[in-house]
Amino acid sequence: MGKIAFQGELGAYSHEACVQAHPDHTPLPCATFEDCIAAVRDHRADLAMLPVENSTYGRVADIHRLLPESGLHIVGEAFIRVRIALMALPGVPLEDIRHVRAHLVLIPQARGWLDARGITSEAAADSAGAAAELAEHGERSEGVLASVLAAQTYGLHVLARDIEDHGHNTTRFVIMSRTPDWPRPDNGPVKTTFVFRVRNMPAALYKAMGGFATNGVNMVKLESYMIDGQFTATQFYSDIEGHPEDPPVARALEELAYFCSELNILGVYPADPDHFDGGAA
Repeated sequence: MGKIAFQGELGAYSHEACVQAHPDHTPLPCATFEDCIAAVRDHRADLAMLPVENSTYGRVADIHRLLPESGLHIVGEAFIRVRIALMALPGVPLEDIRHVRAHLVLIPQARGWLDARGITSEAAADSAGAAAELAEHGERSEGVLASVLAAQTYGLHVLARDIEDHGHNTTRFVIMSRTPDWPRPDNGPVKTTFVFRVRNMPAALYKAMGGFATNGVNMVKLESYMIDGQFTATQFYSDIEGHPEDPPVARALEELAYFCSELNILGVYPADPDHFDGGAA
């Protein structure tokens, strides 16, 4: 059985993504994203599950810088709806909970539910870690907001499920491997992810993007970020729908390369059918 590395403690939402996407792999918790990448590069894990964006909070900090430098290849994607559960020690009823701990980003998502019940909150470094701490120190008036998987992992009792105020918060992950694993171009929906830098010439980005529009290739993401903290060195990260061997995609990438000083395909992989538009740019 292979291993899949993720950032966080057992029971984290990244762990949930691992279980959903690769239940046949043993999850390997890591302290940082860099540690996840190193685990795969050093053959301690076969895959890495890395979050890239969240529907509420946007891009995950630093991840776009890490992916091109990782030496790894994107071989899949996974989407996890952030479902928040309130958990406590076994035998503790909901009415006894006075205070909860959770990661800073989870608490505002359940603010309405907590306020309606007069429950105070405190930020923790990690929601799954907070669940582990509760199971260890045994404070009966305290609860934790985390995934149901965290409750199962640490022997806690789920008092309420899906308590988030809005039901749309979703995190997208990419699955990375030491070797590329391009699917066949005619075997279902495919995404291609790449980074590029445009040449120093007038309207280079505009001209580079034109090939995707004229060839009907749907670009689902285009983000820019600075390189080495320099305002003049900008790299772009993009996801498109389609395979590099599809004639329209091949033409668009060829036109893009003409206007680029650097172009690096990070991965060609099966798209999640529930998050595939299949439209045109």
